[in-house]
Amino acid sequence: MSKVLLVEDDDSLGSSLQSYLTGEGHEVVWAQSLTMARELKGDEEIIILDWMLPDGQGVDFLKELREAEVSKPVIMLTARTDLIDKVIGLEAGANDYMTKPFEPRELIARIRVQLRDHHKKDHDSNDGIMTRGELVINQNEREIRWHDEVIEFTKMEFDFLSLLAESPNRAFSREEILNKVWGYENYPSTRTVDTHVLQIRQKLSDELIETVRGIGYRFRFNDN
Repeated sequence: MSKVLLVEDDDSLGSSLQSYLTGEGHEVVWAQSLTMARELKGDEEIIILDWMLPDGQGVDFLKELREAEVSKPVIMLTARTDLIDKVIGLEAGANDYMTKPFEPRELIARIRVQLRDHHKKDHDSNDGIMTRGELVINQNEREIRWHDEVIEFTKMEFDFLSLLAESPNRAFSREEILNKVWGYENYPSTRTVDTHVLQIRQKLSDELIETVRGIGYRFRFNDN
C-alpha cells in the first residue's frame, strides 16, 4: 500500500478518485487547494496534482517541490490539451501528465509505473550504480558499460545520459536538458542536444533514446 496526496478541487472527481484509489489499496490524503496541499504534504509516496486550483496553479506547487529537491513522483491532471501546456508541466518536473477526462484504471497503471521507477531509482542511488537493462551507469566511477563493455563517454554525454536514465520514459524538453546538463551560464543552442543524442545513439543503440515529437527526448526502458 502506498500513500497518495491527491490535490483536486472538483468534489465529484476528487471523491471518485479517492474512493477508487482506496479500493486499490492506497492510502489517500485529499487536498482541495494549494494551501491544503502545502499543509498536508509530508510522507506521501506520490502526488496526483490538478493544474487549476482555487488559489493558484498546480504547476507552481510542483515547481516549489522541485526547488526544495523533493523528488517524489508527480502526475499532473488537467483539462488543458495544448502541447505547450504539457511541455510546461514536464519542464516544471512532472513525471507524467493525464488529460481529463480519463479512465481511473489508467491512472492506477501510471501510479504503479511511477512508484516502481521511483523505488528503483532510490535503490540505484544508494550505491551510485544505475542499471537499465544492458546499460550500467556507475556514478562514482563515471563509467558507462553497455553489454558489459566499457564505452568511452565525454563529460556532457555522461551527464546527459544519466539525466534521462534517472527518469525512464519521462519526456525531457531540449530546454530542460540544456539547463540541467549545461547550465544557464554555458547555454548553447538546442541543436547541441540533438548532436549529443546522435553521438550517444552511435555509441550505444538507436533505440535507447526516443525522440518525443514537439517536446524533446526520453530514455526508453521497460524492465518487465
